Amino acid sequence: MATDPLDALRLTLMQDVLPVGMAVVERARRGGPQEVMAAFDGTASDPLGRLRNEGEPAASQLRDSLDRLQPGLGNPVLRVEVRDVPADPRDADELREVLTRIGQRLDLLERRLGLDADPGNLGPGS
Repeated sequence: MATDPLDALRLTLMQDVLPVGMAVVERARRGGPQEVMAAFDGTASDPLGRLRNEGEPAASQLRDSLDRLQPGLGNPVLRVEVRDVPADPRDADELREVLTRIGQRLDLLERRLGLDADPGNLGPGS
């Protein structure tokens, strides 16, 4: 989550408030205040969640449009902490052993299939 209070507010507005607002506007445009109030008639256990779900497609389109205008404006970029993990030298040794074993098994498979080292040879009967 965002640590800067302004970033946290913007994230909340974009992810939670915007979809509800878009649904309210669409309902008002479609059926006026009665349609907006219908969301709170008691038939839904979570009317704000219902409005959020209704408005999410329009809000997503708006956020994408804002991102085209300026990246990160619509879909806030979340800060992450990246750190380098030192490699364990045993990992390299283990990798070498596994790769050697795979190479040996491939050689054995090629011998059993009758393939030689010629890359143009596609196998018996070619």
